[in-house]
Amino acid sequence: MSNKQVITGTEHKRTKKQWALFITGLIAMIIGISILGFYAIRKICREVRKYKLMQENVVVEIADLKIKAPVLEGTENEILAKGTGHFIDTGEVGAGNYCIAGHSSIIYKEYFNNLKNIELGMEITLYDIEKNAYHYTVTENFIVEPNEVWVLNDFGDDRVTIVTCTDDGSQRQIVVGIKQDETKS
Repeated sequence: MSNKQVITGTEHKRTKKQWALFITGLIAMIIGISILGFYAIRKICREVRKYKLMQENVVVEIADLKIKAPVLEGTENEILAKGTGHFIDTGEVGAGNYCIAGHSSIIYKEYFNNLKNIELGMEITLYDIEKNAYHYTVTENFIVEPNEVWVLNDFGDDRVTIVTCTDDGSQRQIVVGIKQDETKS
């Protein structure tokens, strides 16, 4: 006979406490996976909507900051909840002072969150509806009060002006890009 022990008739049984912990852990895992799944589906749906909006509208891109956003017509809250907005009665893409507003907030669309990291000399590209590219070089970055709307004026050149809130929302960050000559493109 060997020294091996033989287990006969006795099986390891789980106690009620072990079962309760197992069930609680299982429920917590299911809830966690459900929450992650909800946010993943939400993110995918937002990306699909963004892609569709960028196919149908003007697009602003600052590649160095990983900013790429659709530019819808108007700056009303329902427009800015979907994307960025073109100030009505300001320039056109490639002509005049084309002014864009957008949120920099995690509450709304976060298209301009990285704009605080802009540097002079960076490139801003606008794509019109037909997806022709217009290139601008950042020449100014400054802060104004919300009532300072002079930044929307026509300055006699071809530029893009981007307006977003500062981190605390009390002021506006202004980024200006001057259109590059066609020979430089």
